[in-house]
Amino acid sequence: MITAAEIKWIKSLSQKKFRDSEGMFVVEGEKMVQEALKSGFEVEKVLRKEDIGEAAMARISALSSPSPVLAVVRIPDSRMVVPGDGLYLALDGIRDPGNLGTILRIADWFGIDAVYASEDTVELYNPKVVQATMGAIFRVPFYTAHIPSLCSSYPGPVYGTFLYGENMYSKELSSKGIIVIGNEANGISKETAAAVTDRLYIPPFPADDPGSESLNAAVATAVTVAEFRRRSL
Repeated sequence: MITAAEIKWIKSLSQKKFRDSEGMFVVEGEKMVQEALKSGFEVEKVLRKEDIGEAAMARISALSSPSPVLAVVRIPDSRMVVPGDGLYLALDGIRDPGNLGTILRIADWFGIDAVYASEDTVELYNPKVVQATMGAIFRVPFYTAHIPSLCSSYPGPVYGTFLYGENMYSKELSSKGIIVIGNEANGISKETAAAVTDRLYIPPFPADDPGSESLNAAVATAVTVAEFRRRSL
């Protein structure tokens, strides 16, 4: 069974201020809960619909169709590790939860060593972000950082995706460095752009007749990271 007080507490974790004060977040679904349990994260509580009842699960779930299982997980207290000898992503103002979650999945798939996000990027433990990661949240190191400072102090190449830059497919790319992904509407900020050493452009096809104005941030991330990894095969 579950008490009214527990229901109220779990529901409160849908709000950032309570996630921050409690140091907890919620994951839902069989796959996500399994990922949490086998990760190094501390799982505080697991609740199953069969144990608490469908009505109670519907009250604590953030999903339109409540899943059969839900877990409350402690937010890890991790100290930021500066980028070194690897390939990294730096997110400069990603606001859409779905984009951030998908970018984490992309980073997981392509073995990105860590993801750094600006303070104005959507919160990692937002329920929509958590669900969109499909478990990648438990595997990809993620840090909040001042992106311009991070990039300007990095000794290796700092790549950025722009609407005007060098053709990514014909440019020499390093297997190590930072790849900056900008805000969905405004791209990479001026302050961060000043620290970018190599501006990349993903050309449309055909090159002289582009259709869409630009690519979705997560799609651009996938295309860019895939090209970097292809070069190292």
